Amino acid sequence: MSTLSSRTALLIIATLGVATSSRAQQPPFNKQRVTYPNGALTLVGYIYKPNGPGPFPTVVWNHGSEPNPGGGPQYDSVAAIFVPAGYAVVAPMRRGHSDSQGKYIQDTIRATNQRSGEAAAERLMVELMGSEQLSDQLAGLAYAKTLAFVDTNKLVVAGCSYGGIETLLAAERGAGFKAAMPISPAALSWRGHELLQNRLIDAVRRIQIPVLLIQPPKDASLEPARVLGAEAKRLGKKSFTAKVYPPTMPDDQQVHCFGGAKGMHNWAKEALDFFSGVLGAPR
Repeated sequence: MSTLSSRTALLIIATLGVATSSRAQQPPFNKQRVTYPNGALTLVGYIYKPNGPGPFPTVVWNHGSEPNPGGGPQYDSVAAIFVPAGYAVVAPMRRGHSDSQGKYIQDTIRATNQRSGEAAAERLMVELMGSEQLSDQLAGLAYAKTLAFVDTNKLVVAGCSYGGIETLLAAERGAGFKAAMPISPAALSWRGHELLQNRLIDAVRRIQIPVLLIQPPKDASLEPARVLGAEAKRLGKKSFTAKVYPPTMPDDQQVHCFGGAKGMHNWAKEALDFFSGVLGAPR
């Protein structure tokens, strides 16, 4: 196997970076493992809900490019933020991740890089994020809409890293979402990848729902917030906010995705305030 350049390595390892916390996580909230189809594939996800029949405002949470998002504290930690505030959480896992059928996207990108070079790998990544990866996310959304406890008029979307990219692409699509919160979108993949940059700039131009884009102060690149925020400002999109948090949290939570599950508390209140402001959701 040939040695990859640092630029391509960033493209291939652009993961959510969820770190396992040494502290005990809160217990799951009516957690269920579910399956649903997308074409010929069977995909897997997790759902959480408050007690009672609902319907509840619902957060669709997008994981990053890590191979096993269901194997760590990520989803339970997201649920610990939103479920006590009255939200259901739906966490779809895209093809090739954890138990979802299909080929893992990073294996596909890596093989293309080895066969055809960096430029081809970048083109493929951008294509897949907006095609089959988005389709897998929307299949999870379609499943969520069949659940009696999901308020289909109060759907929002969030996620980090690759999941932040998917959040922006879902916001561009609309799909019934009322608001979107991308965290560290493309921060690991930004530098030197003009095609990806332009694709996300195009997405910002088309987004018609409120967006809160956030990044920690020592993310791999802070250009997503700067560039995408500037484009939204140029277009007069007052409901699009892009910000970098100040360096007030511990060092290991100032990095990509706020260090994963252990750093989610840094943005929890702002996320709840943002979604509540859009939805009038319970607090």
